[in-house]
Amino acid sequence: MKIVDFLPENLVFPSLTATSKEGVLEELARGLGEGHPEIDPGRLVEVLLEREKLGSTAIGDGIAIPHGKLPGLSSVLGAFGRHAAGLDFQSLDGAPTKLFFLLVAPEDSAGMHLKALARVSRLLKDAAFRTRLVGAGTRDALYALIREEDEKL
Repeated sequence: MKIVDFLPENLVFPSLTATSKEGVLEELARGLGEGHPEIDPGRLVEVLLEREKLGSTAIGDGIAIPHGKLPGLSSVLGAFGRHAAGLDFQSLDGAPTKLFFLLVAPEDSAGMHLKALARVSRLLKDAAFRTRLVGAGTRDALYALIREEDEKL
């Protein structure tokens, strides 16, 4: 499974503007809903916030991987967003979170969901790659970086 299989370029958002955890989730869910009409952004935000109650999906190093499952999907879907200033996402290391990789999977797809999470985690573990993502200027540049790094995995 490649990241480009579930992350199209139009769902890369280089300039998130929200000022809260819930706001970022709403911004990403709205974008995903525009790209995938089968997704109700409001319901997706509810699912993501429920998951956040179990523990923050901000894993440190400026990264969060909010994720959840929805009925009616046939495959894993993703969206990527960058917040230039970073914000408090209750990260494990206490640092501001700048890179957000949203994943939503079919309700009955434990294997697919876990493979997608593992792939994104591997992609983002490289500090030099994260630095390039933070510094990239445009959606095109961000997507090109993700696609290139994805090919190396």
